[in-house]
Amino acid sequence: MKLLRVGTAGAERPALLDEDGTTLRDLSGLVSDIDGALLADDAALERIRAAAAGGGLPVLEGGQRTGAPLTGIGKIVCIGLNYHDHARETNAQAPSEPIIFFKAADTVVGPEDTVLIPRKSVKTDWEVELAVVIGRTARYVESAEEALGHVAAYAVSNDVSEREFQIERGGQWDKGKNCETFNPLGPWLVTADEVPDPQALSLRLSVNGETRQDGTTADMIFPVAEIVRYVSQFMTLYPGDVINTGTPAGVALGQPEPKPYLRSGDVVELEIEGLGRQRQQFKDA
Repeated sequence: MKLLRVGTAGAERPALLDEDGTTLRDLSGLVSDIDGALLADDAALERIRAAAAGGGLPVLEGGQRTGAPLTGIGKIVCIGLNYHDHARETNAQAPSEPIIFFKAADTVVGPEDTVLIPRKSVKTDWEVELAVVIGRTARYVESAEEALGHVAAYAVSNDVSEREFQIERGGQWDKGKNCETFNPLGPWLVTADEVPDPQALSLRLSVNGETRQDGTTADMIFPVAEIVRYVSQFMTLYPGDVINTGTPAGVALGQPEPKPYLRSGDVVELEIEGLGRQRQQFKDA
């Protein structure tokens, strides 16, 4: 299933994208919202599937804003330097264990919402990423095989980053990762049963129509199953938590000088195979 939320910011309603890929169905008569509680409720998800198969869900009018497909996010765990080609382009050694950092849940915006370039920023960068959404509490998961059973859904994420803040201003990466609007998510959640192999997905991103990233999740240093297993050794993952799993080569940071960092008016478009597309215009904060 493809689950999403549509409507004005703060007043989104839960919806389902039909198999035809164009018709939106209203889920507000079945569920209050799309959140961790829903993703952990197998019975509720089955009711949605049954209602969709029965054809009785009301149609929603098109042209509405698409919000972030998940609300009530507890935490966003991010994995750094998780693609071989991205590590090479930044002249970094491939990590021996996953690099973990966090983004605040309030960085999440809709897939076509405006992204704000922070004040005094000169190095705002893009990162197309596969987002993993947890549906079952993961605590000290023992095997990679077991780990995938804790995944409810997948989505497209743009891990927008300010590289000067992140790398040159001291301390942790958090200053360059948590600026307002720095995590567009969506357009929808694709339930895990529709993604048989999360390591076989193509990822692409363009800036002003020029392709910048063109990679595959097969190039991950640590695959999704291992990421979930590993992270669960250090913290408990709850339904509705999100993991951003890293980005392939092609970010501005990895380009020769002058590096093409984002400026006001730039348009970024990104997609992951089977998971949908995003489009954002960047403007000054």
